[in-house]
Amino acid sequence: MSKKIVILNGSPRRKGNTSALVKAFTEGAESAGNTVTEFFLDSMNIHGCKGCFGGHCSRECPCVQKDDMEKIYPAVRDCDVVVLATPLYYWNMSGQIRTAIDRLFALEEGDGNLLRGHDRSCALLMAAEGNGFDDVTLYFDHLMEHLRWKNLGHVLAGGNGDIGDIEGKPELQKAWNLGASIR
Repeated sequence: MSKKIVILNGSPRRKGNTSALVKAFTEGAESAGNTVTEFFLDSMNIHGCKGCFGGHCSRECPCVQKDDMEKIYPAVRDCDVVVLATPLYYWNMSGQIRTAIDRLFALEEGDGNLLRGHDRSCALLMAAEGNGFDDVTLYFDHLMEHLRWKNLGHVLAGGNGDIGDIEGKPELQKAWNLGASIR
């Protein structure tokens, strides 16, 4: 049975190394019959969480803020798999993706908690100039535990400082394989 996959692409570069991982993953996932929806966060108008606890998961737009998260909420609410794709910035995810992840909290508020559990799975795709992924993978593991999502693993591609550095590297095949493994 095909899965609905949502990719939150936190790269600021549409044709960068993280986006190359996303493209390979998407091709693999679609080859397995899955449906993939990608949100390129850098081109979206998404504000930081206000910490107001005013969200309500049963509303069409669960957050009190009205911005482009309104496009992401229904997709995440209805998907089977969420993929977090981001470059590594100072041993963490990009600000673009961290902001979107923080704002997903609105799906946990109110009656019913539409974020945690629900047989969702998640994967992490990362490209970086260096190889210091330990802190961000620890955060990802904790996030999966909190959300009660199945951790599908990650593809971590270090040594990619300039756009296009990832071309021909084995991590692209790993991303394709990870996408194709989702059934």
